[in-house]
Amino acid sequence: MELKVLIGCEQSGVVRDAFAALGHDAWSCDLLAAETPTNRHIIGDVREVMNWQEWDILAVMHPPCTRLCNSGVRWLTSPPKKRQPSYPEAYDGWTHAERLNFMWRELDEGAALFSDCWNVPHIPHVAVENPVMHKHAKARIKNFQKHAQSFQPWQYATDEAGPDNEKKRTCLWLRNLPKLTATGTLDGSTARSTVHNASPTKDRWKERSRFFPGVAAAMAAQWSAHAIASRAQIAA
Repeated sequence: MELKVLIGCEQSGVVRDAFAALGHDAWSCDLLAAETPTNRHIIGDVREVMNWQEWDILAVMHPPCTRLCNSGVRWLTSPPKKRQPSYPEAYDGWTHAERLNFMWRELDEGAALFSDCWNVPHIPHVAVENPVMHKHAKARIKNFQKHAQSFQPWQYATDEAGPDNEKKRTCLWLRNLPKLTATGTLDGSTARSTVHNASPTKDRWKERSRFFPGVAAAMAAQWSAHAIASRAQIAA
């Protein structure tokens, strides 16, 4: 049975391609163009695209999380003094109050995106990926609940030299989808910390948000099986 699957906030197409490999009608969506040429990528806001049709699964895999994640909560009281690549060009000339206001505005925008995707009413199966959140983010998200699970990419790795053998705690918020079952064969002792040790370049955000093929394959196999079984049960 073919499912209609939307992967939101994904430029790389890793998760999209994992669902497509199983024969599903899978699309990725991002404000930026796809990394590689494809006719399965939509440039636009996921909140608009998710209302275009009756998607079976919405997986928002890499939403902007800089202001939501617990590791960055310090910037809400002491904003960076120097401009980062994603900040407005005028940032370096702003006052402390203006920089602080920018941080909180980005927090509000990130929480609103998470809320809209998490609470979309017409899509039966929803997953949203994010790091651990701080209290200010949780307070701004409608119908917030604790993440369903957290995992490490290496739990889905079978090759020490492969792309999944990494340390990066990732959380999943799941609605009518099962927790992922690990598919890897490694124990984590050889896992790398590439993501955490990445040099501060203009593309660091892109590399830090790049998803892992082993995890993506597990998502596609396990979540599509659940969605198909759910549809069959409803039909019966």
